[in-house]
Amino acid sequence: MRNAPLFILLFLIAAKMVLQYLLVDPVYELHRDEFLHLDQADHLAWGYMSVPPFTSWNSSLIRWLGNSEFWVRFFPALYGALTMLVVWKAIESLRGGLFALVFGVVAVMLSAIFRLNMLYQPNSFDLLAWTFVYYALIRFVQTDQVKWMYAASVGMAFGLLNKYSIGFLAAGLLPALLLTPQRRILFGKRIYLPLIIGFLIILPNIIWQIQNDLPVVHHMEALARTQLHRLTAMGFLKEQMLFFIGSFYAIVAALAALLYWPPFRPYRFIGYSYFFTIGLFIFFKAKGYYAAGLYPILLAFGAVYLESMLTHGWQRYLRPVVLLIPLIVFIPMVKLIFPLDPPERIQSYLNDLDRVGLTTWEDGKKYKLPQDYADMLGWREMATLVDQAMALTDDPAHALIMCDNYGQAGAVNFYSSYRGKAYTMNADYINWIPEDAGTKHLVRVMEASEPPIPESDRQLFDTVLFVGQVNNPFAREKGSAVYLMKNARINVDSVLQIIRQHELSQQ
Repeated sequence: MRNAPLFILLFLIAAKMVLQYLLVDPVYELHRDEFLHLDQADHLAWGYMSVPPFTSWNSSLIRWLGNSEFWVRFFPALYGALTMLVVWKAIESLRGGLFALVFGVVAVMLSAIFRLNMLYQPNSFDLLAWTFVYYALIRFVQTDQVKWMYAASVGMAFGLLNKYSIGFLAAGLLPALLLTPQRRILFGKRIYLPLIIGFLIILPNIIWQIQNDLPVVHHMEALARTQLHRLTAMGFLKEQMLFFIGSFYAIVAALAALLYWPPFRPYRFIGYSYFFTIGLFIFFKAKGYYAAGLYPILLAFGAVYLESMLTHGWQRYLRPVVLLIPLIVFIPMVKLIFPLDPPERIQSYLNDLDRVGLTTWEDGKKYKLPQDYADMLGWREMATLVDQAMALTDDPAHALIMCDNYGQAGAVNFYSSYRGKAYTMNADYINWIPEDAGTKHLVRVMEASEPPIPESDRQLFDTVLFVGQVNNPFAREKGSAVYLMKNARINVDSVLQIIRQHELSQQ
């Protein structure tokens, strides 16, 4: 029985890894955002227009492993499993018993984190980084060993190289530490070298941002203009509860214990940091899931506190009930938060999805599928049309594929036989378009909202053929059309400049 806790942990991690694959119906392909991150592996740099460089390194590893959908789904699941492991270690360090260990890990697993771990985006590693930084600070408070300050600094640095939103963690921790005796962390001399090392790790990205006119600022301005302006404080707070609805009572218990329970007094700064960080997110109108990294460590504290409350007398018989609540709440939600069924079957319970707001997309309109699901359809169909167009050129080596958005370009590069030849005037691709490549033919992939190729563009080529369009009725890209433009009459670089000017005039 000595190894029972380890076996339980390994079982839960294995179950999580397997379920991440089983809870996605095979009809769904990769998500449009995943394609952009995967293509960054071909253009390694210290930064990109929308994200820092860490994801591109991960994509290079995926490329080395075979670049299959299996490995794309593997890494977010792995980071989710590692988050569970860090929570387990945090509970151990807080001297939690078997009940606290199992409850804490189950509560993390059966939450919105499971959903975030479905997609290959920076979010999964972001959650791991937040949790690890908190854990390292807990261990420093417990041991006073400077190695944990190095761990916290390096964890924060790699978190920033993955997603800038972890900066809110640092911003929330600063006033929280100042309000407690743990302010010694900020003013002790031992913090200087760990901070310098962390700064040196992120310095190349800072230099890249400066050299490229701070694209992160322009990206945030675009987000605020197109998406964040619709968000409200009440909506943000509602999402916090929904994300961990099966274990929300443990989070409330954790916050109360961090503020008032004597054994948690040394860690009170973590409770304060929660409120400061949430306040910052609300002030800047952040998306609800940006704050998800706050909760795994709170669930560790909540698990230990609940265990202490359910130790003596009749209360100990409530432990199985408390442990089952996250599972009981999570099971009915599986069909609502995972693409477990094909789109046709989802129509039978579309009203249930609508009641929890999942059919409303970022444009504020309602559709027949959640936006994430629609973003995982139609890509193979599009790539097949592009392959047909390329085959019609009789000279694919001198053909370039130009798309209207990064999802199209990345999907073509992933699913098409002509990987790496698709670009767009959108996102980072605009910096990757080859110059003077001897291109004679263009394959155009155009959004459904775009008009057909204008006559002015047609006259630049000997032949313009309509190849086909995406017909999947549930795909967000439904109606996207593929054209073949053969034998350019002028230098293709000039043609691309014309297309670029046309794109800019449409914005």
